[in-house]
Amino acid sequence: MAVMFTLFGLNLLFKIKPEDAMDFGISLLFYGLYYGVLERDFAEMCADYMASTIGFYSESGMPTKHLSDSVCAVCGQQIFVDVSEEGIIENTYRLSCNHVFHEFCIRGWCIVGKKQTCPYCKEKVDLKRMFSNPWERPHVMYGQLLDWLRYLVAWQPVIIGLVQGINYILGLE
Repeated sequence: MAVMFTLFGLNLLFKIKPEDAMDFGISLLFYGLYYGVLERDFAEMCADYMASTIGFYSESGMPTKHLSDSVCAVCGQQIFVDVSEEGIIENTYRLSCNHVFHEFCIRGWCIVGKKQTCPYCKEKVDLKRMFSNPWERPHVMYGQLLDWLRYLVAWQPVIIGLVQGINYILGLE
């Protein structure tokens, strides 16, 4: 927003030089992306740990418990609550592999945990079918942007080395 305010000249209302306002906005942008990438990686590690200790997911690939039809493989809780029991009735979602999950559990697994497979059988999840509402898709696009930035940052030394090598070979300064 600081960059947009500077582009529209609103920084002059606060008597801030355009260079200072733009520097501040770009710094905030890069720090936001940096901490967004860190948060996403940390959330993935937490999702793996929680799912492997609570539910039926294991990092090795084979589930350690047998999944019944009435249990969510992510959280390990009952999917359908009996009328006689007290509890919150949650929406469910059935994957193409016919495993049923709480809607928020499987969304968290796919968006926050960056997993695109069933937590139990490892079959690929069709995210386009899961997020039919167009207002929910920016979460997926933001996650893909952060993943792309992570790979860009990880490969940046290699790319800079290649560019410097090409410049050296061609005699460019």
